[in-house]
Amino acid sequence: MKDIETDSYSESPQDLRRVVPLFGAGLTRAFQRRRKAAPESSADDEWAIKARPVPRPGRWIATVVVGLLIAMLVHGLITNGTFGWGVVRHYFFTSLVLSGVRLTVILTVVSMAAGIAIGIVVAVMRMSPNPLMSNASRLYVWFFRGTPLLVQLIFWYNIGALYPKISVGVPFGPSFTSFSANHVLTSLVAALVGLSLNEGAYMAEIIRSGIIAVDVGQIEAARSLGMRHRLLLRRIVLPQAMRVVIPPTGNQVITMLKTTSLCSVLAIAELLYSVELIYQRNFETIPLLIVASLWYLLMTTVLSVGQYYLERHFGRGHVTMLTLNLQHRR
Repeated sequence: MKDIETDSYSESPQDLRRVVPLFGAGLTRAFQRRRKAAPESSADDEWAIKARPVPRPGRWIATVVVGLLIAMLVHGLITNGTFGWGVVRHYFFTSLVLSGVRLTVILTVVSMAAGIAIGIVVAVMRMSPNPLMSNASRLYVWFFRGTPLLVQLIFWYNIGALYPKISVGVPFGPSFTSFSANHVLTSLVAALVGLSLNEGAYMAEIIRSGIIAVDVGQIEAARSLGMRHRLLLRRIVLPQAMRVVIPPTGNQVITMLKTTSLCSVLAIAELLYSVELIYQRNFETIPLLIVASLWYLLMTTVLSVGQYYLERHFGRGHVTMLTLNLQHRR
C-alpha cells in the first residue's frame, strides 16, 4: 500500500470526518500534530471547547452568611464592654494565673506519660494468647471507658471512705506496713491517679490499632532472624506503629490538657480553679473566664505545632494521598 500523503488533504473538519474512517487512528494523530503546529485559524475557534464554570449559588449564599456571622462576632467583641478586655489584660500574667498554668501543664505531662505507659502494657496484654491476660485488659478498657471521668476523680478522692488504711505486704498474708489513705491519696494524687487510669484505657486501644497496622511480613522477617518477642516489639513493631499512633495521641494530649479543668472539683489550683478564686472575689466572671480560655488556646496551639512536626518526622518515606495531592498541586 502506498504511503498516504497527509499534505494532500486540507485540515477542515469535513475532510477530517471523511478521511478518518478510511485510514484509521494513525492518520488522525498526524492531522492532530499538524493542527497543533499550525497557526490558529477560524476552524480551530469553531472546534475549541468553551468551558464555563458551573454556577454554585449555594456557595455564594454560604459565604455571605459566614461573612455576616464573622462581622457580627468581631463587632460584638469590640463594642460590648461586658467582655472587659482591660480586666483580661490586667489578670493575664498574674502570679495566681501563672501558677495555675504551671500546675495544668504538670497534670497533663504526668498523666499522659503514665497513661501511655499503662496503654502499652494493656495493649500488649490484649493481644496476648493467654485468655486471662486478654480478658483482664478487655475488662479494664470496658470499665474506664464506660464510666465518666468526673465520677472516677471523685471516687479516688473519697477512696479513704472505702479503704481507710492501705497495707503493703504478702497478698492474703501478713502486711509489712500500712498507712492512712487520706494522708497518701491527697487531692493532687487522686487527680493524677484518676487521669492516668482513664487515659490508659484510651491509649491502649490507640496503641493496639497502631500495632495491628504493622505489616505481618515485617514481624515474620524479624522472627526469621531469631528476634525474641520483646526485642521484636521494641525494634520493629513499635517504631512502625508510631506513624499510626502519633495523630490520635496528639489529640489525646490536647484533650487531656483541657480535661484537667475537671480537677477543679477537687480544689486543685489548676488554671480554671485559679481564675475561679479570682472572680469569686471581684465578681469579674466573664473576663476571668476569657483569661482561662486564652491560656488554653495558647497551650493547645503549641501542642498542635509539636504534633505537626512529630507526624512529619515519623511519616518520612511514607507516601499518603495528601502527599500526592500536594505534589500534584506543585
